[in-house]
Amino acid sequence: MAQNDNDAPLLLDASRLVWRRWTSTRQTGIDRICLAWMEHYGPRAQAVIVHRHGQTILPYQTSQALFRLLAEPEPEIELKRRKGGEVWFRTALAALAIRRAGHLRDQLCGRRRFWLNAGHTGLDAPGLTDWVRRRNLRPVYLIHDLIPITHPQFCRVGEEDRHRRRMRTALDTASGIVTNSSHTLEVLNDFAASEACMMPPAIAAWPGAHALVDALPSHDGEPTFVALGTIEGRKNHALLLTLWRQLINAGNQGAVPRLVIVGRRGWEADGVFAQLDSGDFGDRIVEIGPLDDQRLKKVLGGARALLFPSLAEGYGLPLIEALAAGVPVIASDLPVFREIGQGIPELLPVDDLAAWGSAVSEYTRDPSPRRTEQLHRLESFQAPGWQEHFSKVDALLTALC
Repeated sequence: MAQNDNDAPLLLDASRLVWRRWTSTRQTGIDRICLAWMEHYGPRAQAVIVHRHGQTILPYQTSQALFRLLAEPEPEIELKRRKGGEVWFRTALAALAIRRAGHLRDQLCGRRRFWLNAGHTGLDAPGLTDWVRRRNLRPVYLIHDLIPITHPQFCRVGEEDRHRRRMRTALDTASGIVTNSSHTLEVLNDFAASEACMMPPAIAAWPGAHALVDALPSHDGEPTFVALGTIEGRKNHALLLTLWRQLINAGNQGAVPRLVIVGRRGWEADGVFAQLDSGDFGDRIVEIGPLDDQRLKKVLGGARALLFPSLAEGYGLPLIEALAAGVPVIASDLPVFREIGQGIPELLPVDDLAAWGSAVSEYTRDPSPRRTEQLHRLESFQAPGWQEHFSKVDALLTALC
């Protein structure tokens, strides 16, 4: 293990994880992946921070202290923050030091080391390409999706241009690229061709399933379905609200299954927020915000199925986590879901409300032959593992050496 600055064989980007902790934002799928990369590569790496004021390579000992803080579980960080505890105080000081480091001249050289960046964060920063070349870095980026470019209508204003800059930076500077799916790799190849950019060596490596694999499904009580993920336009919660409104208007509200919506509120979904705030659904739709893993296991484990009517995805961790937990999935018929679903979920046209209504009605019944068939298919599901993921990434790094 390295003891001195510039002795660590790798550089590891920590920009996204620092930013998310600094803003007290609960983890998303991308954050979980960044943490997995930190756990795997962090002990032999120095941290790289990309900030709007500049970029820096942190000293090795400082990097290790930062990685330990970032590995703290979210509930513990929040508790210590509320109590003004020492760990939160040191986290805040570290973030402040990183913020100020952007104003200082970076003294540490890359020495052609790999800079592993799993988070996209900062790739649109001005001058980043020049900094990479000046510091003699060899970036390897994990690309999660190109949705702001392919589906800008579902993203914040200006995000298309920002993401286009990120992808251009990745293509212009990367020694290698990892994508989270073959679908994302195909879309990236198309983007590179449209921008007349050369594609660096690239592989697809599915991220591993999270710890929800030990959730044990239980179906006591009333039939319940779960929608999991940030409430934003492309997640298509609007379809589910329309469906539940039809079910309620059809007659006996007590016979309508319950829909539990898990996830924070995002963007481009004002119509959905207005409906959720209206009270029109009574107790048939419950919005409970983001959950920690233990509460999520309980909610997901009691579901008749995960509903995932997304309009665009680069991967789809909720689908993988539900299947790994033994919970059936009803999802949009997207290319990436056909890739990672292994023929197990019910994949329906995203614009066919009748098909979604039929599936929900049939999965609500007990017994439900259609649901039982998926449970039988689930017995053959092979959850993607982190060992396989990192074996592929390590093989890429070896080849690039």
